[in-house]
Order: sequence, then structure tokens, then C-alpha cells
Amino acid sequence: MKPKSTEIFIPGPAGRLEAKYYKNPKFGSPVAIVLQPHPQYGGSMNNKIVQTTYNIFLENGFSVIRINFRGVGKSDGVFDNGQGELSDAAAALDWIERENLDYSQCWVSGFSFGALICMQLIMRRPEVNNFIAISPQPNVYDFSFLAPCPTSGQIIYSESDELVTKESIDELNKRIKNQKGIEVIFTKIKEANHFFKNKENELAKDIEKYIKEKTALI
Repeated sequence: MKPKSTEIFIPGPAGRLEAKYYKNPKFGSPVAIVLQPHPQYGGSMNNKIVQTTYNIFLENGFSVIRINFRGVGKSDGVFDNGQGELSDAAAALDWIERENLDYSQCWVSGFSFGALICMQLIMRRPEVNNFIAISPQPNVYDFSFLAPCPTSGQIIYSESDELVTKESIDELNKRIKNQKGIEVIFTKIKEANHFFKNKENELAKDIEKYIKEKTALI
């Protein structure tokens, strides 16, 4: 039987944040948060890719939370152009860490706009061991804040992404590759669009493969 997530509300900087949470009963389980795509384009924690990522963490022994940013679903507040959303993500990370004081690893992941927030969050939180950024948009958002990128992780992008230029992904790859002591794996999904339409299985396999490799050492 599939483990059951709980619908919860956690305290956020602009009021309460709606969330889904699963606590792994095993001592020392790793923790993860999963961040949603852009709220102003219909993004929420119920996005298919967010749910898929969340379920993969859950099935691989993590305690995991996904949240609706401020102003989305039943979360309080209004959209704040990324600044407030970063604070919301930090609040979710605080919350899951407090709930799992014995955690062995700390992961952050996000899709599209959520990938930007994910990358900004890892710059501020030294306890994060690993990240998964799905469909980042370096041609839309400035990723120069990754100076240097503080932790290893995986960036998954689409070969035929209609919203992201190949040059901007290559440039991001080059910038991160030149950094010592970290390894960021760039994973390309062939013939996929920004939302991985009809390629969800390939995406799920690549996420799971990376998580299994990195948690095998726990």
C-alpha cells in the first residue's frame, strides 16, 4: 500500500502556507522540499511534475514536503515576484528540519520558476547536500548569483524547450562546470518540451536514478 501524505498548513512569513507532507518513520531519513512552477501561470503544488518529484522522494525513503507559495490555493498572502516565494521556501525548509531533527541529508528541488527559487535557496542554506532543478530558465532569470554554486546537484532540461534557449543552458553548464569540489549533472530529456509532455516517464526515471545514486551512501 502506498504511504499516505497529510494535508497540512505551516507558518510562513505572509501567513499560513498550504502543504502536503509525508514523514518517513525510519530514524535518520533524509528530508526534501519540492517547489512549484510560476503562480501567475497556473503553477501550484499540484502540478504534475511537482507531484511526480514529491512521490519519487517519498518512495525513496525521504520525509518530503511540497507547498503552495503565498496566494496560491489556500495559502495566505499575494504573489511577490520571487522574493516572498524564496522566504516561503525557506520557511518550508525550516519546518521540515524541525520535524526531522535526525535527518541524514537535506535536498531541495523545484520545477521551472521553482527551479529558480531552489537555486536561490541553496545559496542561503549551507546544510543543503543536494538539489534537483527541473527546467530552469536562465534566459528569463539571472542565475549569476550562483557564484559559486555551493552544492552538487542535478539540472534536468528539455531538448526542445520552447521557453528556454539552448545557449542559456550551455552557458549555465559552463559557469557551474568550472567550479571545484562540486558536481552538477546536466541531464537532457530528448524531444521533450518545457513541461515534458509525453516524456513524464523518462523524467521520472532520471530523477529516481540520481536520487538512488546519491542516497546509496547514507
